[in-house]
Formats: sequence, C-alpha cells, structure tokens
Amino acid sequence: MAEQQPEGARGQGGEEKQQFAIHKIYLKDSSFEIPNAPEIFRGEWKPKIDVDLGMDWKKLDDETYETTLRVTVTAKLDDRTAYLCEVLQAGVFGVSGFDERTLDALLGSYCPANLFPYAREAVSDLVGKGGFPQMLLGPVNFEALYMQRKKQQKGGDAAESPAPPGQA
Repeated sequence: MAEQQPEGARGQGGEEKQQFAIHKIYLKDSSFEIPNAPEIFRGEWKPKIDVDLGMDWKKLDDETYETTLRVTVTAKLDDRTAYLCEVLQAGVFGVSGFDERTLDALLGSYCPANLFPYAREAVSDLVGKGGFPQMLLGPVNFEALYMQRKKQQKGGDAAESPAPPGQA
C-alpha cells in the first residue's frame, strides 16, 4: 500500500512540496551580570560595546529542528566590565521538502534572522533593568554571516574552523 500524503503535500511530478513553519519561539537562557556594581554607576558613561553572535541548530525529528541564536553583549569602561549580557533565543521550526544545501541555509541563516528581533528585545530589557541606558542592537545580515562561515569552512584548516551548525 502506498504511503498516504496529506492533500497538497506532493507537487506535480510527485516531488515533495517545500514547507516551512515556525512552531515555537522561546527564550532558552539569559544571563546578566554587573561585576563592578555599584562603583561602575559613578563614572561617566562612555562604554566600549562588544557584540558577539553565534548560532547552532539540531534535528529533533525528521522534519523538526531547533535553531538557537546566542547574543553576547559586553560593555566596558576602560578595563572594567560594566555589564555582560547573554541571551540564547531559540525556535522550533518545521521544515520539509528542501535539499540538504537549502536546508542548511534555512537553519543557518533564515531561522536566526527570525529569532534576532526577539533576542534584541531581550537584551534591551535586561540592560535597561540593570540600570543602564537602553541598548539597541543594530540590524544583522545573517545571510552574509552564513556565507562567511561557509567560506571559512571550505578554505580554513579543520583545526581552525568550527564544526558546521547542527553537526557539533
């Protein structure tokens, strides 16, 4: 007996129809530290801000994946850390009908881009509640970051380049 597909699950010629769905977006973890409080509030506020982004994904079942976006913001006044804020924003995505290369691009670029506005809001809330001026993260081109990471993986030494997302 042939496997039954839901209506519209197969396109013309019998190929599987491409489908993408956001099942859940959630704050997986967050951390906010002010290691030099309360002294850090007494000086002039002209910090050096460093923003670090990371992403990873893992397969949950045949058509379901979790993508996690890590945003770490460090603010320093001279050599003293004013605050350290880290947010892990995650989402569960349903993905089917895509070839391996397109699937990797979806999970490594498109999904983190969907998560970023939520992570940006979480960072802004944490920094504000920590007593600091509002922290608004600028736009990020996740497609360019994805392409850069792929280029490093192809050209870099295996010891130097990290494992691809979802394969670490």
